[in-house]
Amino acid sequence: MLAWLCILASWPSSLRAECPVTATGVCTPGVEETIVEDIVETTEHGSDGYTIITETTTTTTTTTVTTEDSGDILDGDNGFVQPRYEGDADQDWGGQGPANMPSGSGCYGLGTDKCAQITGSGNSTSTMGVEGMGTTFVNTVDISSLDIENGGRTNYTIKVDKQDPQDRIYLHVTGRNGNTNVFSGTDILSESGVTSGFQEYAGGFDFAGSITTLVIEIGGRDINLAIGPLWDDITINVLYNVVETIVNQTITTVEMWVAMGGSTETEVIDIVENIFENNDIVVDEPGDNLYFEPEFDAPDLDVSYETVEMELEMPSMEMEEIEVVAIETEMEMEMELEMPEPETQPEVEEVKDEPIEEVNEEPKEDVANEPEAKDSAPEADADEDKSEDMEEPKDKGETDKSKDNEKPVKKQEQKEKAAKKIVKKMGDKGRYDTTNQTKTLIVMQVLGDTKTFFDTQQQLQDRVDFFTDFMIPDTKIEDNNMAGYFLFVGSDGLMNQIEESQWQN
Repeated sequence: MLAWLCILASWPSSLRAECPVTATGVCTPGVEETIVEDIVETTEHGSDGYTIITETTTTTTTTTVTTEDSGDILDGDNGFVQPRYEGDADQDWGGQGPANMPSGSGCYGLGTDKCAQITGSGNSTSTMGVEGMGTTFVNTVDISSLDIENGGRTNYTIKVDKQDPQDRIYLHVTGRNGNTNVFSGTDILSESGVTSGFQEYAGGFDFAGSITTLVIEIGGRDINLAIGPLWDDITINVLYNVVETIVNQTITTVEMWVAMGGSTETEVIDIVENIFENNDIVVDEPGDNLYFEPEFDAPDLDVSYETVEMELEMPSMEMEEIEVVAIETEMEMEMELEMPEPETQPEVEEVKDEPIEEVNEEPKEDVANEPEAKDSAPEADADEDKSEDMEEPKDKGETDKSKDNEKPVKKQEQKEKAAKKIVKKMGDKGRYDTTNQTKTLIVMQVLGDTKTFFDTQQQLQDRVDFFTDFMIPDTKIEDNNMAGYFLFVGSDGLMNQIEESQWQN
């Protein structure tokens, strides 16, 4: 039964989203994080088992909200308007109805520089849709460079001096996304019938979504045609939301193969636990990918020729003990079988003694004497019996000798088997460990009986006076005049000899 864990992919993506706090106006700056986990499990059946595939998709959404300020878009230094359309009212913006641009005492509480005056007495609706209008000042400002997409607020300040209580003055702002109106707002700064005099007003309008253009309209009426409403130093700041959403999605796939016909749940759990116990979970540097790395035990620093040789000798020692016990058992059985034969032993010895005496006297007798030849037949038989008896211990000696020759061979084979077990015990990955590689090398030396491989080698000695304390100049090369003389003079002389030999020929 097997189980695998595979991390397929992990990638971040960035996109813009609507303000998570409110859809209109300025959002509260902050960071919001949401985690959504989706688990899908499928099963694939095979002939010998089935595979359970569990795919987990984890989506982490981090939303960061900040508020940006455009600065005063009616200040020419900020790059949104030309000097004519700045908020200091030095020039007429243009618009509907009559107007005047006084200065000095004609601006009353607004200062001695220029200001704008509403002089129209009409009562109509302005182009921006505001009723009770006699004069307007209109300024259209392109703010597309701000890339406003998530709403915000336009804040304004303006100075007004209304000398006639019957007059009126208002401020209107319209926000557009291209040609589409996104929002519009009107503030009546001083209505007809109110004695306000000099005042500084401030306010603003919330909006949602995207805007690319702002239209600012200042209008009103001069009802008695005396001194109309005056205004100066208007500012418009755009506060807008910047919402950045980062979506980090991680897909984790776990494949677990289950064999058919046996216990599954307990074995699977054991396998998974074994994977986590013998592997380290490693996360790469960006933190996006996850993988397993096998754990290795600390290297054994006590590996030497003697320890490896002892480890190889242990199996052979056990085999020798088994052989000794077997030989002793066999000898005991042979002794039991030979116990009834002691009575015949003296007769064999007497038979052996007789032919020895006869053999010594044979040269003195006549070979042609037939009776004696007949009498010698039993003696020949006795000689044959004696030769057979003499050959028996020879055969036993050869057998013992062959057994002695077999022992080193068996011992070497046992060492080789033990060496294979040692290497196999290291495992496929463990054998590349530094200590195990050293151990493998020692095993090879033990099998080859080349213990002197690890003897300390002779240290080569440097030639005396090979190194010198003389410092070679860094930026100066000394010429060897004597060597140059022999080099060039010798070459010139050789060339002259060649030329003279040709001339003589």
